[in-house]
Amino acid sequence: MGVIGLVMVLIGAGVGVGVLLTGGGSDDPTEPVAVPDAELPDLGEASPVLASLSSDAPAPDPDVLGSRLTPLLASAGLGTGVSAEVVDVASGDVLLGLDADDPAVPASTAKLLTAAAALITLDPADRIPTTVVQGATPGEVVLVGGGDPTLSRTSPSQSYPGAATVADLAAQVVAAMPAGAPVTRIVVDNSLFSGPLTASGWGTGDAPSTYAAPVTATAVDGARVSPGSVARSGQPGIDAGSALADALGAPGATVVLGEAPAGAKTLATVESAPIARLVEQALSLSDNMLAEALARQVALATDKPATFDGGGQAVVDALRGAGIDVTGVALSDGSGLSREDRIPAGVLTEVVTAAADGTLEGASALLSGLPVAGYDGTLFDRGDAGAAPGTVRAKTGTLLGVHALAGTVVTADGRLLAFAVIADGSGNEAAAEGALDDVAAELARCGC
Repeated sequence: MGVIGLVMVLIGAGVGVGVLLTGGGSDDPTEPVAVPDAELPDLGEASPVLASLSSDAPAPDPDVLGSRLTPLLASAGLGTGVSAEVVDVASGDVLLGLDADDPAVPASTAKLLTAAAALITLDPADRIPTTVVQGATPGEVVLVGGGDPTLSRTSPSQSYPGAATVADLAAQVVAAMPAGAPVTRIVVDNSLFSGPLTASGWGTGDAPSTYAAPVTATAVDGARVSPGSVARSGQPGIDAGSALADALGAPGATVVLGEAPAGAKTLATVESAPIARLVEQALSLSDNMLAEALARQVALATDKPATFDGGGQAVVDALRGAGIDVTGVALSDGSGLSREDRIPAGVLTEVVTAAADGTLEGASALLSGLPVAGYDGTLFDRGDAGAAPGTVRAKTGTLLGVHALAGTVVTADGRLLAFAVIADGSGNEAAAEGALDDVAAELARCGC
């Protein structure tokens, strides 16, 4: 059907059409053509698909809230050493505090601090590069790690949506090298990171395990032994080099650790997903390797050593510089896997509150990365806290004898709260998680 015929059909059907169409009698088919007396329909004002929280929603009464939560915080499932805080995000008022200034073992809730530091220190749109450069001898190339553990052996990645791929690197290398030149040796350069490969406070069985591996500047698939695997590798750098060899069609190439020659020609470069997306991935699934990589990026950006200690100190310094009171905080790593880490519950709520009220500018990905109770991440199987889906969004924390939960909750009255509970003297995991979920559920149902 031609343009004029289409116009007549629309007019006959009583449908308004645009004032300008294209493809008239001009020699230029893209030149706009005026349609006399045409009128656009009045669509009215658009209604938001997702309404914002009401600014008039009442805040809970601290006395009433305390009377409901105190028995839950004394649950046998949480054991001894419980600390907690609940904050009204809009006002900043503390609605409940239980030893909230006492440093406690945070487990993976420490990732909240690493995430916040990464978002305020780095540009959330920045990406982490991985490069391949020319080696020192014919047939040699060097895989230079930039600290991106999400580099994928498959396309797309089975673990990290938006990840760069080894296949892309290999295609660029082939295009940059003389036609037919074979690759016989791959050197893997991990020199961007320094210091021990595991952190002080990690157990002997933590790396490799199903949740951690030696932290190196070069890795593939989160240092997993194979794409989509649960098990992590004891040699992430060598695995990355072998993956490149396979992608280059040179599975027999020698793979060794070493350093790139000074001033070597770049043959290929790929980049990770944006920092904001990496933060979301680290939080949602409590990815220790990704959290450690982010802490190292904070260290590098602030001229500190790219080590466990340097990353931990860089995170603390970044938050202090942003106005967060980090009294009592000590980090031996960026993931919370170290049993030497200490964070008061009040610092966790301060970080969450600052991300939620905009005090930490650019830190919104911290909130969007929080697991949603009963829906995704590490809370996918822990119910919806007896409220509407999405009401409770929180970072979990689990070590032997340590269970924690910190994040946001929307009350039954529509008020946004930040909360943190750390039980670092707990026993049974199921009982502890159930008790933490009871606290979150009580906050969610609060019309108090």
